[in-house]
Amino acid sequence: MRTRVKICCLASVEEAERAVAAGADAVGMVAVQPPSPRTISDALIARIAATVPSSMTSVLLSTGRTADAIAAQVVRTGVRAVQLVLPLDPAESERLAGLLPALKRIQVVHVEGPEVLTLIPERAPHADAFLLDSGKPNAATPAYGGTGQVHDWSISAAFVRASPIPVWLAGGLTPDNVADAIRQVRPYGVDLCTGLRTDRRLDPGKVDAFMTAVRQADADMAV
Repeated sequence: MRTRVKICCLASVEEAERAVAAGADAVGMVAVQPPSPRTISDALIARIAATVPSSMTSVLLSTGRTADAIAAQVVRTGVRAVQLVLPLDPAESERLAGLLPALKRIQVVHVEGPEVLTLIPERAPHADAFLLDSGKPNAATPAYGGTGQVHDWSISAAFVRASPIPVWLAGGLTPDNVADAIRQVRPYGVDLCTGLRTDRRLDPGKVDAFMTAVRQADADMAV
């Protein structure tokens, strides 16, 4: 199976063009509230999303808690998928699916311990995919992603095996470790932000090295 690649935290049309040229399958734009250093405006997200070809998925990272609020932002920005950074009530998730039937819902799960496996039956029926990250939502100062830290891939591998829906892997991935991550976890796709940046800007060299490492890992496992 080919591992998909999502390049996240895009901050400009130029970064989107680099991701397209590299052959990424999806791109992500951060619209979380309260704003983080990676948050960009809805207007800029809309400009970026308009440049993304139909063969790629444009993803809005949202901390919205209601279907109406999320749907309104999706319509404003013109994206094709929403990454739900916070747990969304099942009723709100189903309402969101009713409001925007074509919208893909990616539910983030932070791997803090093996207990995350118990979330699969509860959340899988209300999402199109999971994304495993290394945030600390229960910390004194919560972190909801973009930490650049690796979590326990053995837990992620168990999650992938148990999940009835596709699973993306995020959290501390780089060109140097993504091949090991793919071999150990076997995710549907990999997602990263920090690992492709130099001075907070998307680094073309790191992007190319990452894509090469992913494709080589896929080729090695196909043998």
